[in-house]
Amino acid sequence: MVVSIADNDQWFNNLSVVNHPKLSMVKGGKERVDSVLSALKSLPVTDYVLVHDAARPCIQTTDIDKLLDHAQQHDSGAMLAYRVRDTMKRSDPEQQIKHTVDRDNLWHALTPQMFKNQQLINAITSIEAQHLITDEASAIELSGGSVSIIEGRSDNIKVTQAEDLLLAEFYLSKI
Repeated sequence: MVVSIADNDQWFNNLSVVNHPKLSMVKGGKERVDSVLSALKSLPVTDYVLVHDAARPCIQTTDIDKLLDHAQQHDSGAMLAYRVRDTMKRSDPEQQIKHTVDRDNLWHALTPQMFKNQQLINAITSIEAQHLITDEASAIELSGGSVSIIEGRSDNIKVTQAEDLLLAEFYLSKI
């Protein structure tokens, strides 16, 4: 396991796992894609890598197993996602609704996402405007590759707002 750590990180070195023999650290980058690329380049050439956000602490091993099973059966990369259930609206810059988005075949992207290591490195480095890469699947898409969706659990939430912490705490207490 490789963890990309920002230069100004104040917490990671205080965790009990920091000295685990199967864990290594690399310097994170300015953007997510830079941190991912740093981690990928630190690995030996391997078949597949799983890229996961630390901001998603509620991942279940059953979802990871689905990704691994997919790789064994299809020899291709994939990402976890869950179906959009809410009505989705597209607005203009002034926050005025322009239209309702058809939610058929619309998914919430999750992590981990799993791809062949070299394929992912090549995809990221071949895209000049790396700011367009918001996740690993977008790098593969932008470089012309295809990505399978594996339906994941909707409780694999991303903690980005203060209220997300309470929900994550609730989900983690039920595991």
